[in-house]
Amino acid sequence: METGTKPEPTPDDRTLAMLAQILQAVSGFWGPLVIYIVKRDNRFVAFHAVQALIWQIGYMVVAFGSMIVFFTGIAFHMPAANSAPPPKAIFIAMPLIWLFFMGGWAVSITLAIIYGIKANRGEWAAYPVIGRWARRIVGA
Repeated sequence: METGTKPEPTPDDRTLAMLAQILQAVSGFWGPLVIYIVKRDNRFVAFHAVQALIWQIGYMVVAFGSMIVFFTGIAFHMPAANSAPPPKAIFIAMPLIWLFFMGGWAVSITLAIIYGIKANRGEWAAYPVIGRWARRIVGA
């Protein structure tokens, strides 16, 4: 029943790990966080939940950071007169920011599906870079 030093996950473990991955696409970091808190003693479930959690928190930090920079830039570059048109950079930056958010959402959906399937198969599949952090956090 063991593969190396890691025990074979039970069907319930695989389902919860898959849910941690899939819920990130719908609930952001909340779904993986709840599953991690409830099942942090199970290394397989915790590993998949922490990966999804780290991805979502990182994406959220970058997204909020970009919005803060964008709105700060607008605040300092708006014309003083109320009748003046807004800067043209707004019309360039807003679609780029929207594309960034949609790209991040597409990556989240892709990660959720791919790693959700792998978790449901019982694989210890790791995200690039984030997987190593998750292994250290859960001690896997």
